[in-house]
Amino acid sequence: MKHRAPGPRTPHSTYRLQVSPDFDLYAAARVLPYLHDLGVDWVYLSPLLASEPGSTHGYDVVAFDHVDPERGGEEGLAALSAEARRLGMGVLVDIVPNHVGVATPAEDPWWWDVLKLGRESEHASAFDVDWAAGDGRILIPVVGDDDEDAITIEQGEVRYHDQRFPLAPGTTTLDEQHYELVSWRAADEDLNYRRFFAVNTLAAVRVEDPEVFAETHVEIKRWFDEGLVDGLRVDHPDGLRDPKRYLDDLAALTGGAYVLVEKILEPGEELPRDWATAGTTGYDALALVDRVLTDPAGEAPLTALEDRLRGTSVDWGRMVHDNKRAVADGILHSEVLRITREVTRVVEGADEDAVADAVAELLACFPVYRSYLPEGRHHLDEAFAAARSERPDLAATYDVLEPVLHDEWGQPARRFQQTSGMVMAKGVEDCSFYRWSRLTSLNEVGGDPSVFAIGVDDFHAAMAARQDEWPDSMTTLSTHDTKRGEDVRARITVLAEEPGHWERALDELLRLAPVPDPAFGSLLWQAVLGAWTPDHLPDLRERLHGYAEKAMREAGDRTTWTEPDEAYESQVHAAVDSVFDSEEVRGVLVDLAARIEEAAQANSLAAKLLALTIPGVPDVYQGSELWETSLVDPDNRRPVDFDHRAAVLAGTAEDDAAAKLHVTCSALTLRRERPELFTSYAPVAASGSAAGHVVAYDRGGAISVVTRLPVGLAAAGGWGDTTLDLPEGRWHDVLTGLDTDGRLAGPLGTHPVALLVRAQD
Repeated sequence: MKHRAPGPRTPHSTYRLQVSPDFDLYAAARVLPYLHDLGVDWVYLSPLLASEPGSTHGYDVVAFDHVDPERGGEEGLAALSAEARRLGMGVLVDIVPNHVGVATPAEDPWWWDVLKLGRESEHASAFDVDWAAGDGRILIPVVGDDDEDAITIEQGEVRYHDQRFPLAPGTTTLDEQHYELVSWRAADEDLNYRRFFAVNTLAAVRVEDPEVFAETHVEIKRWFDEGLVDGLRVDHPDGLRDPKRYLDDLAALTGGAYVLVEKILEPGEELPRDWATAGTTGYDALALVDRVLTDPAGEAPLTALEDRLRGTSVDWGRMVHDNKRAVADGILHSEVLRITREVTRVVEGADEDAVADAVAELLACFPVYRSYLPEGRHHLDEAFAAARSERPDLAATYDVLEPVLHDEWGQPARRFQQTSGMVMAKGVEDCSFYRWSRLTSLNEVGGDPSVFAIGVDDFHAAMAARQDEWPDSMTTLSTHDTKRGEDVRARITVLAEEPGHWERALDELLRLAPVPDPAFGSLLWQAVLGAWTPDHLPDLRERLHGYAEKAMREAGDRTTWTEPDEAYESQVHAAVDSVFDSEEVRGVLVDLAARIEEAAQANSLAAKLLALTIPGVPDVYQGSELWETSLVDPDNRRPVDFDHRAAVLAGTAEDDAAAKLHVTCSALTLRRERPELFTSYAPVAASGSAAGHVVAYDRGGAISVVTRLPVGLAAAGGWGDTTLDLPEGRWHDVLTGLDTDGRLAGPLGTHPVALLVRAQD
């Protein structure tokens, strides 16, 4: 059943475009004919509201009442919508309800007004500020070390280098302002406004206030009133005070339009059934697709390799706990202290230090991103049990906290729920994922790297449940937030089938280009191997240096963003340079890349067909109909050559990923033109010597067939007598145009995947 109010339209598929000043709405409109030819049903746009000047991503919204002029403005959206309508396509837009950009205060009229007038501002209630904690002032952590003298008053404004802040009416001194410019180092402890994670330049807004909701959605409402937009993707709902209520409000505003939430589910966790949403943005599906294509036999040898490189074994649960605790005690300690203040307001005589310690421990022990009380109360109970075990010395404080944090209407519980997701994201995605390098294709947003692989039967069970419960949820392989593009992961996945060759190659690479931390070296060389394609060689050096810097500093164990270790970083960057400057290093890489290439391409096509045909609405991230070998952002937001893709689709240009584009186009077109073939889910069994190397399922008339573990398949001599147990009738592969009797050597002899429909008589 579907868990949302019936909306006017539901997409058969989407295609994500990153709209920016360099690729505005007019440029997006020009690529719509190509997307339509590709088989795409809806275009899916990154945030469009006015954002910080020059923003490449649009998540730093500064005004809610108009489309960003740098992205094409109102006229650009009208032009794109008109072209979409001409082609029969829908429009899905990413929105950012949780926060606004305040890096340039003069660009955000609300923030500027609050800084100017303080609590008297008409917009003061829009921001989540603890005025009392700042003695009635907002603390703004922008001042560099020993640089307070650079703060001046000039031309009726407060200036700090090139940053401008308002002067309160009738005032002439800094201490008369409703804000205080403080050291950037004060953010961890003293910050008194809620942010997006630990980003000081993104201030949270209180959309739970009906007036704030109305004012922040005035332009979004216009889109639906005027029929410009058909659906929305909601960024970071876990930052909201009450996501369910927000989604109800959004459904009322849009008339029950198609809405997705960017919600990360931990293994075994379910999306609340009573939310007014069609589902998630697809990280849950991505994790399952990657793992059904991963060889479970690789777990033991790759674990042993990781242990050898580290000199100790990895306890993933312990690593996650300790990194989350470090976040709660470090960059997000100001949020812990805010919760503590909320607790002491309702509990007389509470020991503030003990409460802060206990709250930080509960955040470190929380098993999922957040609860939505009363939904998810068992997660809170689990956190209390784990925290009591971890820190029995705080037992009395937990006794005090337990009823307070279970009170769904109380301020402490609500703020705790908003904070737990921040701690999870910073401690896991942005830290632990860079510290465990066993098989980094598994270190992906929405996935748990300790879950190495899943079997075909478990995959089928998950997909059947998905069809029953969330049939319109999104499926995806790559996004603007993935740590590694889909084909980077597909290449790395081969290492689970080739652990011995990988270990020998890695040892040689670490010998030729030594780095201080061999385990980090493994993570780095996996990224190099994953991104290794000749087409990208001209810019690959720069891209890998960018990745290495981000990965090192996010890991945070040897060097950090705020205190970089230049000696350590220079050795890692030297290893990156060796990829291009050392013939010996290149020789090792070329040999390894050649060994995995055929299997990697099989994995890529298998993952793509799975993502395009399993239950849900498939999204194609911009450009990923050809090889998607991007690394973490901003690398994955690079410009896409749509002219080349259109030429490959038209048959007037060549590309070594043409087979991937063919699979993408065939699957998208079939879903759009014959949606009745994708209304159910049933596994299709295989028998024969290679039956363990196929995943096949019937969606109600369209049967997907993909190869898994291609190295093992080749070693076993291919498909041989392996046969699918097809339903009655004559079946036809839309990828090759050939009929099949079920013997896999036929349809999978051309491509490692097949998409079967009944042949037309």
